Amino acid sequence: MRHARSLVRQVCRIAGQPRWVDEVQSDAIAGGLVDAVADHNTAVIFDWLIREISRQGISDAVADGYIDRHGNVTWAEIEISLATNPSCAKLEGYWAFTGCRYHKGFQTCANPAQFPDCPVPRHRLRNGRLNQAAYSLFLFIRDIAGGDIVDWIDRQLADHPGNLPAARAALVDPLRHVYGISDKVIGMALASLLMGAGGIRPGWFAVGASFVVVDTLVHNFLHRTGILNRLEADHPYGPVCYRPGGCADILIGIASGIDARRFNPEFPETFPRFIASAIWRYCAEPGLDICNGNQIDDRGRCTNMWCQLHSRCDRVVLHAEPKTAEK
Repeated sequence: MRHARSLVRQVCRIAGQPRWVDEVQSDAIAGGLVDAVADHNTAVIFDWLIREISRQGISDAVADGYIDRHGNVTWAEIEISLATNPSCAKLEGYWAFTGCRYHKGFQTCANPAQFPDCPVPRHRLRNGRLNQAAYSLFLFIRDIAGGDIVDWIDRQLADHPGNLPAARAALVDPLRHVYGISDKVIGMALASLLMGAGGIRPGWFAVGASFVVVDTLVHNFLHRTGILNRLEADHPYGPVCYRPGGCADILIGIASGIDARRFNPEFPETFPRFIASAIWRYCAEPGLDICNGNQIDDRGRCTNMWCQLHSRCDRVVLHAEPKTAEK
């Protein structure tokens, strides 16, 4: 763990953005999130969440470009569509909405007799999974959160004052049952929402700052540098990253030994979300573009002598099969 913290501390010096929190909060203001949280405007927050969900599995630019051309589903549209009492029983409530199996390409679902009257396929989203995710999230907020996502978050956090792991779990665990939303997307969206609006809701910022987001770039960094191997935590990228002892736990452990106030005195002392963001920026093409599959032939050890971590990095081979570009 000392080796891991030494490497990541250097990454934070190189790639960490001291004004990153200001940017997150400015984006939240510009996107209407702060006002929406203050007004308990669930519709605005839902519409923002759906855009975040639409970005999973593809680059933000491609996802946003599709939405700009075809539009996105909104809270108001789903509310109107469900008010007409569609005949499919799966749309009666959150717990009933399971096994929908809508497929955009084949125009099929689990209840073909009800398909012509079903509102789920009417929205021109990128794929059928996103249509299902939108309806599942809407029904979750309506039936489980009582139609007020801000009040639901407040109630979930109120049960765990000062206990950040329990507070994170209180938000993430219920949302894991929403169709089509990965742990990565849950973590990224909640962190942005809680940190962005944290100035007006007690306790929100601290919980948001405690999240970590693990994508392929962050996971592969932990692999290439030897951090996973040294901690006897080797695993493939995927759901294991968020299980006990996976990438998320490791990053939280690393963050607990790095005082983030050294990068900005206004940061919290322990700041896992900042740590993960700095690693992503160090690796990603839109960031510093250093530790990724575009720069490294992962069939062998990294040979990038210009990387400032090179002398201390274990340079573990990522895979021994033909090179595959990272997303």
